[in-house]
Amino acid sequence: MKSDKTSTGLSEQQTALYFFQFKRNKFWAFKQMQLAFKPLMEVEGLQFFKLLGCGGGNGFSVFPDFGRYALLTVWKSEEERQVFESNSPIFKNYRERCSTCTRYRLHPVGGRGTWNGIAPFEYGAVLSEPLPYSILTRASIRRLKLFDFWTKVPGVSKRAEKFPGANFSIGIGEWPLVEQATFSVWKDLEAVKNFAYRDKIHKRVVELTRKRNWYSEELFVRFQLIEERVM
Repeated sequence: MKSDKTSTGLSEQQTALYFFQFKRNKFWAFKQMQLAFKPLMEVEGLQFFKLLGCGGGNGFSVFPDFGRYALLTVWKSEEERQVFESNSPIFKNYRERCSTCTRYRLHPVGGRGTWNGIAPFEYGAVLSEPLPYSILTRASIRRLKLFDFWTKVPGVSKRAEKFPGANFSIGIGEWPLVEQATFSVWKDLEAVKNFAYRDKIHKRVVELTRKRNWYSEELFVRFQLIEERVM
């Protein structure tokens, strides 16, 4: 695990996380978890992406929500992200079939770890304007640790969504139960720190993570939220 780091310069790299809600076309959306991979691989300027399912119920159930999916994208430049949204056939297909699409534009300011062996984000300087913060955590859970993990973590996720300063929180992932991530939006950095360091149950789970060696790989990223937009 790499140590936490924050760079001093702004990056041209752009990060956008999309959530697509489907009232109809749910089977089409489910199939895109495989079928959309090749078209996305061919998109110019897209340096890193992940097609992700979402948890059911309050967003953290072990059962997936077949009506909601996420797409995490990291772009070489802002221009290429805009071209994707304007001209890409695969993005057009998602937009035409979904009932709503919410986009989060994110500026990574610090983090540690990797995703499938890749460190996808270039960390930039903290922007001076007051902005909400977002947190992305992702982990590959060791198969022999699955039961132990899932008896502890959902309770912490539910606490996060009700914690003062938490605006939004959801479980996302590539594979149910095994490849898991969370995305959360917070009023400010102080709210993030209060949950991380003052919530006793959260602190206990962090301690258990290290003690019981739940993860084979993990990633933690702190963003400033540039824009949240329903498209």
